[in-house]
Amino acid sequence: MEKNRLKDLLLNHTREEIQEEIDDIHPADLLELLEETEDEDQRRELLNDIPDDIVADIVEEMDDEDDQYEFLHMFPKNRRKEILDEMSDDELTDLVGELDEEEGREVLSELEPDDQQQVKQLLSYDPETAGGIMTTEYVYIFAKNTVADTLKYLQSVEDEEEIKSYLYVVDALDHLKGVVALRDIVRSSFDTKMMDIINDNVIAINYKEDQEEVANTFKKYGYSLMPVVDDDNKMLGIIEIDDILDVMEEETTEDMNLMAGMDSEEDVDSTLSESFKSRIPWLVVNLATAVLAAAVVNNFSGTIEKVVSLSAVMSIVTGMGGNAGTQSLTILVRGLSLNEVTKDNALRIFLKELGVGVLTGIVIGIIVGIGSMIFAHNPWFGVVAALAMLLNMIAANFAGYLVPVILKKMHIDPALASGVFVTTVTDCLGFFFFLGLATMFLPLLV
Repeated sequence: MEKNRLKDLLLNHTREEIQEEIDDIHPADLLELLEETEDEDQRRELLNDIPDDIVADIVEEMDDEDDQYEFLHMFPKNRRKEILDEMSDDELTDLVGELDEEEGREVLSELEPDDQQQVKQLLSYDPETAGGIMTTEYVYIFAKNTVADTLKYLQSVEDEEEIKSYLYVVDALDHLKGVVALRDIVRSSFDTKMMDIINDNVIAINYKEDQEEVANTFKKYGYSLMPVVDDDNKMLGIIEIDDILDVMEEETTEDMNLMAGMDSEEDVDSTLSESFKSRIPWLVVNLATAVLAAAVVNNFSGTIEKVVSLSAVMSIVTGMGGNAGTQSLTILVRGLSLNEVTKDNALRIFLKELGVGVLTGIVIGIIVGIGSMIFAHNPWFGVVAALAMLLNMIAANFAGYLVPVILKKMHIDPALASGVFVTTVTDCLGFFFFLGLATMFLPLLV
């Protein structure tokens, strides 16, 4: 619905007219309208006649838990309790878990007793595991029933318990027995036993599995939802594809931040203090590596004094090496995070990266060599620059492969500031290769 028409509907129509149309409007559109409405009184007026379940959907569309908390406190306590009651348990868990302790307790106290119990149970799981991202609100059916029993049960399911296109089948002790498509249920005769139409080869996720591995499992099988079980194969909940999309965004952001040497949770909304604390440790490490590179240069100060033009070109050698190392590093970090690097293909990938280093080193080396020769009016200067560039490009790709692999072997996130270590290698070796070769060829350069 067009924004002006939507705003007109909420401000100028009766509650009955709003109720008739509101179910056909996506909560994301309502949230966008509210975010664009700066006047708080008008925002409250827009929300007056929106049903509580739709308001709950709007809250769930928000990315930031602090924004959710502030939004909920626009409503009086009684209505806030009704809105919270309409929210899913996994969203409530995320909200309570991300708020500070006092705010979390406040939200928890406003929940119904059964919701409190579910949220507390979900909070007991590691938030970055399958248990931490699953929802316990799902429809399951019993293996002992017939199709007629199942259809009768499905007709009695409450509105907030959404019936999926695939339903999981459990026994009396909640052990996962299989999965059945809704279409297979409605196509079967009433007296058909559920065990006769289920697929017992169901793929389930253990509640302790890391969320990144869960995302990889979803990608592998292409499912829209998957069951979560405990160590005894008892069904605990389900994970849906929208939760996995959030995980993938979170993991991507985390990897980008770690590769840049920042805290994994820093974003544009972080406070000055949070951003400072996030960035300063690795900047100090960067400073130390820069001192190391400066020490390498200092060892060749005599050569630089005799051939001053070296100082103008050596930063090109190290800079291009750093860029090449980052390219290799990015490919490897992604491959490791998606489990695309295995024992079977590791050597092939390593040799490919070295090959890329050689080929790019030759091409860039020739370009830099010709440029340096023209710059210094000395062909040997070009030879030194070309050789140094070739060697540093090979070293860059070698480091881009080796650093994340070593971190992975040490059970450290391969994205963890790998860029800092790779840049250290390319800077130090770049200066060493260039200035070392220049020292060897010094009689021809002076």
